[in-house]
Amino acid sequence: METIIEIHVLQNFAPSNLNRDDTGAPKDAFFGGTRRARISSQCFKRAVRQYFDSMVQQGKLADQDVGVRTRRIMESLTLALVKMGRPEEQSQEKVVLALSAIKLKIDKENQKSEYLLFLSKVEIQEVAQIINDKWDIIVSVAEPVEDEKKTTKTKKDKSKQCSPELKKALESVFNGGKAVDVALFGRMVADMPSLNQYAACQVAHSISTHCIEREFDFYTAIDDLQPEDNTGASMIGTIEFNSACFYRYSNVDMNKLLENLDGDRDLALKGLRTFIEGFVVATPTGKQNSFAAHNLPEFVAVSVRRSGALRNLVNAFETSIYVKTGESVTGKSAQKLIDKAMNLQSAFGGQEETFVLNLTEINSSEFGTKVGSLNELLDKAIALVKG
Repeated sequence: METIIEIHVLQNFAPSNLNRDDTGAPKDAFFGGTRRARISSQCFKRAVRQYFDSMVQQGKLADQDVGVRTRRIMESLTLALVKMGRPEEQSQEKVVLALSAIKLKIDKENQKSEYLLFLSKVEIQEVAQIINDKWDIIVSVAEPVEDEKKTTKTKKDKSKQCSPELKKALESVFNGGKAVDVALFGRMVADMPSLNQYAACQVAHSISTHCIEREFDFYTAIDDLQPEDNTGASMIGTIEFNSACFYRYSNVDMNKLLENLDGDRDLALKGLRTFIEGFVVATPTGKQNSFAAHNLPEFVAVSVRRSGALRNLVNAFETSIYVKTGESVTGKSAQKLIDKAMNLQSAFGGQEETFVLNLTEINSSEFGTKVGSLNELLDKAIALVKG
């Protein structure tokens, strides 16, 4: 049976600049005819991946349960081979040749891949082991290599110089390595589509429930050692910021997550719980030293859907929220969100069960079962998924 977990969050941030564009301004978007504050999906996914790393440090996830996004695969593989007793310089050459067999190119000058690779730590270790085991058949470009017909290949055939046995062995280990973040967020390898992994989760760009105006903070800095008779600032500048209540949405396809993790149900459930928790509490780090906008969500709803179309409820805010003096923008947004969810359920139906952590004064009982804490919400949602 199809099982989709949907997460709806309302989060009101104090003045901040959590996600900047190329000019240094907070990202924004036009929605419903007005300018809205925006935090990109990539920004929040990065925050969630960092949350996964923190769970490893706390011992709640194993080191091999998470992956790394890097261009420094040569460095990682070389280090692993050196630990296996191989010479460093020769290891670097073997890595370049071995990866070329699966069309992953390494720039010899900066010793990096052409683009970021999202790999599990298990994959990196297994690739290093293959290179170590097949060391003698991974030959230098300068060396002639003979095929079955005893004909010598040229340097132009570089990608074909490695044996089919090596190529097959390397391709077999690029399966995600049961890293939960790779399974959730997926990956694309441009030169080797067979290594692609389709994501089990989707994350929407977060936008404010109300329209915003751009604001600027003018700041000055004083030189502590300047003479007393000198006046004026030694540096001046501006930082653009805004303050907004964001609607955030994500969903996880539990069936796809299980598939990506080779059917490991316990790991999938652990990964799902960590993802939901991280999506709720992880915060982007942009300009936080200047603004310290550490504001937790005040409304979180998690729906476990067995049937029916997915529902990003952002159209609850197509008409931007407007609050009068004394009204809560989060509370008013929560009411709009609940109304939209009920209207869609009435019109389109579907089998779902929802749990709501609601710190506003709005009555959310018609939307779902109210819980008293994030842990209770996670316990109930995971228990329902587990069945």
